[in-house]
Amino acid sequence: LYSRFINLDKDHKGFLSRNDFLRIPELAINPLGARIVDSFFRETIDEQVNFFQFMKTLAVFRPVKPKEKDLETAINSRISKLLFAFKLYDLDCDETITKEEILNVLQMMVGDNISDEQLSSIADRAIQEANPDGHIITFNEFVKVMSKTDVEQKMSIRFLH
Repeated sequence: LYSRFINLDKDHKGFLSRNDFLRIPELAINPLGARIVDSFFRETIDEQVNFFQFMKTLAVFRPVKPKEKDLETAINSRISKLLFAFKLYDLDCDETITKEEILNVLQMMVGDNISDEQLSSIADRAIQEANPDGHIITFNEFVKVMSKTDVEQKMSIRFLH
């Protein structure tokens, strides 16, 4: 990971900026690339990511080993992975997801390929599935909705072979 960090740090500053991340082709073309880049900067004050912060964010994507499967405190636990995904939708960082936030993220993902009415219908169904009585999704409701999703597999990246 250190060599990847050094490769991204083209100006040899010892930290990464948003532009350093956006030079990664996979992030540049990813419709959620900007949101993913934002995740590296959540705990920074000066808009600079050092190697430790870089590692900490990427550690969420480390595959879960069978003996770690029940450890909720691990940085790569199911809960950590779900929290990362939840924060991609929680655009205003208020620890809830609203219909408007779902619509914004859907718009990022599909662009103009789906009508506003269809997007609204998808957002309404997502809210209804997670919280039949309300208009927002909390993290606990998000976790329940994702209970049958293999997050451990879908949100894992092998960095070293």
